[in-house]
Amino acid sequence: MAGYAVAPGAAQVAPLLWTAAGTALCAGSANAFNQWIEVPYDAQMSRTRNRPLARHAVAPGHALGFGVAAGTLGVGALYVFVNPVAAGLGAANILLYAGVYTAMKRLTIANTWAGALVGAIPPVLGWAAASGGTLGPGAWIMGGVLFAWQFPHFNSLAHTLRADYSKAGYRMMSVTRPRLNARVSLRYALLMFPLSAALPLLGICDPWFLLDSSLVNGFMAYCAYDLYKNARTPTNKI
Repeated sequence: MAGYAVAPGAAQVAPLLWTAAGTALCAGSANAFNQWIEVPYDAQMSRTRNRPLARHAVAPGHALGFGVAAGTLGVGALYVFVNPVAAGLGAANILLYAGVYTAMKRLTIANTWAGALVGAIPPVLGWAAASGGTLGPGAWIMGGVLFAWQFPHFNSLAHTLRADYSKAGYRMMSVTRPRLNARVSLRYALLMFPLSAALPLLGICDPWFLLDSSLVNGFMAYCAYDLYKNARTPTNKI
């Protein structure tokens, strides 16, 4: 909802609630499709083997039906009660996560970039919802912040869980190219500084955000550098 909050235009309660509901339904749809596809692989990983489908608590057909229903309702709600741009972004998120990212995980390390793009869409969607579908520079910068954040966040997690990912056959950087995994994490952690600074400089948020974000980004960069320097399991997940 950060994108909705900082976008130009008067905030209205009803569109905000419909945006939240539609986005949540789209996210639920994407996750249902993902887990439906990855049942045999989730069952092999300690992190995911207790998911409902992996432990046979939910029938695959029910999960698939939920994914279809949630996606249809979510995109439909965004289209009818918000605007077509928001609906298109919601649909894109489902397709990218379930159709692109999920398929790429077992093929190439480029899956992480596809996953980061999925994570970048929600603030852009929120901005589109509040602005009537107009995407200004602030929308793209906020999307860029979330895109960059995915790498220090996920790469440290993937480093910790690299044995699990390897066992399930996922081609994560932490498994196939661990040094690149650390370099990419540090690179995008450092990119967070100029991206975060751009928001107050463009008048999108309060100048104090520059200080707040610098403190958080500094800690994140420190953790990413620790992973890069020592190539050991980081004690902090970002």
